[in-house]
Amino acid sequence: MYAQSILSGQPSGACVETRAVVDPWTGERLGDQALVGPQQIDAAMAAAFGARAACQALPPWRRAEILHAMATGVAARKDALVGAIVREAGKPVRFARGEVDRCVDTLTFAAEEAKRPAHEVVDLGAVAAGQGRTGLVKRYPAGVVVGIAPFNFPLNLVAHKIAPAIAAGCPWIIKPGDPTPTPALILAELAVAAGWPADAAHVLLLSRGHAPLLVSDERPAIVSFTGSDRVGWAVKAQAGRKRVLLELGGAAPAIVLADADLDLAAERIAFGAFAYAGQVCISVQRVVVAAAVADALRERLVARTTHEVPWGDPWDDATVSGPMVGEDHADRVVAWWEEAEGRGARRLAGGAREGARLLAPALHEAVPHDCDLYRRELFGPGVLLEVARDTDHALALADEGPWGLQAGIFTSDVQALMQAHDRLAVGGIIHDDVPTFRVDHMPYGGIAQSGLGREGLRYAIAEYTEPRMLALRQR
Repeated sequence: MYAQSILSGQPSGACVETRAVVDPWTGERLGDQALVGPQQIDAAMAAAFGARAACQALPPWRRAEILHAMATGVAARKDALVGAIVREAGKPVRFARGEVDRCVDTLTFAAEEAKRPAHEVVDLGAVAAGQGRTGLVKRYPAGVVVGIAPFNFPLNLVAHKIAPAIAAGCPWIIKPGDPTPTPALILAELAVAAGWPADAAHVLLLSRGHAPLLVSDERPAIVSFTGSDRVGWAVKAQAGRKRVLLELGGAAPAIVLADADLDLAAERIAFGAFAYAGQVCISVQRVVVAAAVADALRERLVARTTHEVPWGDPWDDATVSGPMVGEDHADRVVAWWEEAEGRGARRLAGGAREGARLLAPALHEAVPHDCDLYRRELFGPGVLLEVARDTDHALALADEGPWGLQAGIFTSDVQALMQAHDRLAVGGIIHDDVPTFRVDHMPYGGIAQSGLGREGLRYAIAEYTEPRMLALRQR
C-alpha cells in the first residue's frame, strides 16, 4: 500500500478499504491509502489512553531531546518531504521547501518551550484568610490529544498538533488530510525513532464516515481541528466535554489606507492572495482601499494579477499559483466567480481555466456582499477589491461578516494602526503586510466563525495542559 497507519499492536495490512492518492498536477494515481476502521480506532485509543503515565513521566529535558531529534530528522529528509508535499498537495515546490523549513522551526520552538514549563507561584497571603500560605501552580498534561489536520500544510500543521503534545507530555492521535497522508506518517516515524513511546504515537488514515469516532470517543481530553468552518463546528458539537481547539479560516481582509506604500501593498497582496492558488486559510480574499488611492492601487493589482504571478507547474521554482487540490474545488471557485459576475461583479483580470484543476489568478470588483464570493471563504486564487470613503469606513468594511482570523493593514499612521488594533475583531493584525503572514511561535487563531483557541507553541502547550495548585502552609 502507498501508506499505512502507524498503529501499535495492529498488523500493517489491517484495513477496511482503500483510497487513491492522486497528483493534483498530473492527475497520476500515486497509489492507495490503507484506511482503517472502528476496530483499529478503538485499539489506537486504548493504546494512547494507556500511555498517558509513560508520557507524563518523561522529564522536560527528555521531551526536548525528542523534539530536537525530530527537527534534525525532518531536515535530513527534506527532499523526500518536499516531494511528497508537491505530489500529494500540488503545492508549488518553493512553498513546499518553506513548509519543511517551518516544520523544523516548529519542532525546535516546541523543544525550547518543553524545557520551561509555565509553573507559577501565587502569594495567597494577599488576603487575610491566606496568611502564611503560598500557592504553587504546576501544569500537567491534560491527556490524549486528537489532531485533525488539513491537506494544505500536510507537514507543518501536523507538527503544530504533535509538537506541543510531546512538549506537554500528551499521547496523540492524528488524522491527516485525506489527499496528503505521507508527511504525517513520516513525522510520526521520526517521533518514535527519537524515543517517543510508540503507544502514544498514532496516525490514522480514515474514511470521512469513520472520522467522527475520533471526536465522540470519551477517552481523549483535547481535540485540535484545522479545516473548514462547517466541519469544525460539527466537531465541536460532537466532542462532548472535551476541550476543542478550532482553526477555521475566513475571508481575510487587507486594508490599504491613503498613506500606504502602494507598490509594497500591491506586491504583497498579489502574493498573499495567489500563493498556492489561495489554498491558505489566511489568504487575502478582500482588499479594502481608501478612495484617494483606489485608482492607483487598482492599476497596480491588475498589472500584477495579469503579468507577475507565475501560475502552472508546481515543480517550476518560479510558480506561485499551482493547481487546485481537486477538480471539485476548482468547480466551486468558478461557480462563485460566475455567480458574482451574474449579479454585477466586474472581473478586472484573470480567471481562465486550464484543464480540470488549474485556474488563473483572478481579481474582481463590485462584488455584492451577499454573494458566496464575498461572505464565504473562497480558498482559491481570487481576490476582490472594494473602496472605502475613509479610515473608519475601511475598518468597518474589513470587520464585516462572521470571520475573525487575521487582517493586514498598510499604513504609516500610528493612530490608525492603534484604531485597527482596538476595533478589528480578529485574532491577529499584521502591519504593512498581508494577513497571510505567520511565524510559528506567535499566538495564532481566530474568533467568531474563525475558531477557538490558539496555536503557536507556548500557547498550544497551555491549551494541552491543566493547572493544578498546591497550597503550601508555613508552620
